[in-house]
Amino acid sequence: KELRGLGISPDIIVARVDQPMDDDIKRKISMFCTVPEDCVIENRTLPVLYQAPMMLEESHLSDIVCRELSIGAGKGDMTEWQEMLERIAARKDHVKIALVGKYVKLHDAYLSVAEALQHGGYETGCFVDIDWVDSEEINDSTVDKLLGEVDGIILPGGFGARGVEGMICAANYARTQGIPYFGICLGMQIAVMSYARNVLGYADANSSEFDPDSTHPVIDLMESQQGISKKGGTMRLGAYPCKIRPNTIMASAYGEEMISERHRHRYEFNNNFREEIENKGMQITGTSPTGELVETVEIPNHPFYIGVQFHPEFKSRPNRAHPLFKAFVAASLKRSQNNNAD
Repeated sequence: KELRGLGISPDIIVARVDQPMDDDIKRKISMFCTVPEDCVIENRTLPVLYQAPMMLEESHLSDIVCRELSIGAGKGDMTEWQEMLERIAARKDHVKIALVGKYVKLHDAYLSVAEALQHGGYETGCFVDIDWVDSEEINDSTVDKLLGEVDGIILPGGFGARGVEGMICAANYARTQGIPYFGICLGMQIAVMSYARNVLGYADANSSEFDPDSTHPVIDLMESQQGISKKGGTMRLGAYPCKIRPNTIMASAYGEEMISERHRHRYEFNNNFREEIENKGMQITGTSPTGELVETVEIPNHPFYIGVQFHPEFKSRPNRAHPLFKAFVAASLKRSQNNNAD
């Protein structure tokens, strides 16, 4: 009635419900909204979001839409989606992964990262339990309490200096304790800063974004960015190619030499420190095709310690987990299983 009063003439009603609708309710909605009874579709609350397409398909929503709009489409093939749901239902193990950031009080700030972690769990047969850790609370005195029981540590992107010291502490803790570490964008830069401080001995190693007076700005503006005052639209934004170094975790995860990933940042690995950082053991495992820009770093002889300048979470899908998220969750699961075996 309300829809008709607004001049809206629906052909299909999709009703959000927590419990299945009985036939009397459907008949009543059909009568008052003047739609055929089979055009009243329930959109039921489900334990897993990705079950919703199958539920709607079982209600013949796509068939009814095609009928009402006179679209001569064939029957959709939901085989791949059903196989994904079977993998989700078959999960048994649990991994606890600390998501360390400055915006953790608002979980939606990291929604794409959190979902990509779950995608990795779908393909490795485990539930990913996220421990949301405020980086401002991490220091040398608290790090063991906050991160000592986790199976993996992920450090996503962000801007500004707040919470950075806690992130650097977390990255160093993951390195020294053998905990799988995955740094994304700022998380990669943090890994480089942490390594420069704790392995190279540069106590003031930093990004010029956070400390313009640092004598060891291992993260800095690209030369082309120097002197820019009007910064709108000047970031490295969008898809860029990356050449992967053979015989690395990156190469094992992707299974190919050239990839393309999405970026959103302005500051970069400072090439002035490239040789000495590599000489001290941190590998540069992905670069721009010309070799000019560092895109990924990792630490050999570590269960999993990777930093990437791009945002792989944007390309992860529930039926096709991003290879880095899959590899990170797998490494975290292996740590969990080893600890439980002990």
